[in-house]
Amino acid sequence: MTKLLATLTTILISVIGFSQNYQSEFIKSCETNDTINQLKILKKWQAENPKDAELYTSFFNYHFMKSREEVLSLSTDQPNGESLVLTDSLNQTAGFLGSQIVINQTELKKGFDKIDQGIELYPNRLDMRFGKIYALSQIPDWENFTSEIIKTIEFSAKNNNDWTWTNHKKHDGGEQEFLLNIQSYQLQLYNTGNDDLLKNMRKIANTVLKYYPNHIESLSNLAITYMLTEEYDKGLEPLLKAEKINSKDIIVLSNIAHCYKLKGDNEKAIEYYKKVIEFGDDEAKEYARQQIDKLKK
Repeated sequence: MTKLLATLTTILISVIGFSQNYQSEFIKSCETNDTINQLKILKKWQAENPKDAELYTSFFNYHFMKSREEVLSLSTDQPNGESLVLTDSLNQTAGFLGSQIVINQTELKKGFDKIDQGIELYPNRLDMRFGKIYALSQIPDWENFTSEIIKTIEFSAKNNNDWTWTNHKKHDGGEQEFLLNIQSYQLQLYNTGNDDLLKNMRKIANTVLKYYPNHIESLSNLAITYMLTEEYDKGLEPLLKAEKINSKDIIVLSNIAHCYKLKGDNEKAIEYYKKVIEFGDDEAKEYARQQIDKLKK
């Protein structure tokens, strides 16, 4: 029995060693952008250890990187990033020569298929979930981006934020760090400036609050989506809940004051700006005083 155990241990170490070697080789080939060698490594790796979690993330990275093709484009409008200005015989701007990223949908689908298989086999691997979310933001595909975030939030309630990361290392931080990451995704949606995505923010905020009802940032996010659509009473509701959780949170107090100001209730706005003065730092106090002066005029 002891001999058998020793043999099994040797085999396990051998498999892990092979996986780590393939992983490091793959990373090196990515650094040199050698896609031919990347695929060779992945095929050998797959033959040796087809259920290795790092194989799925590496396949995903391979197909995602390969799906992004940079092409030159000629346009009359100046593109984002660097571009070459083309002029006519009179030295007038005739157009712009720049580059843009074109997505190869076939390669992209292969990548998402691989990471989906990995998530199914290793549902606690947060790096897989966040990697997919990142890729969706780069396309961008905001609907699936939102859907994947919601799935991740829902699973966080099942595993109590007991996540692992690359090479199955334990991911420290728990609930607090997890929700900070979700907040950063909310900011991505907000920073697009696209009001059509407010509903996506609302879905994410409501999902967070379903499992983490005292999450002040999500209550504020929910309120902002209503304030931007001029539904001020709906915006006040989550903000007042947030105030009950933390009556000294100056961001919440400032948002309440601002919401009342937009609603036209100057008296209540002043009341909350005074609370900002009571609990805020010097910068917040000065801003609140300025707002009060404007409201009193």
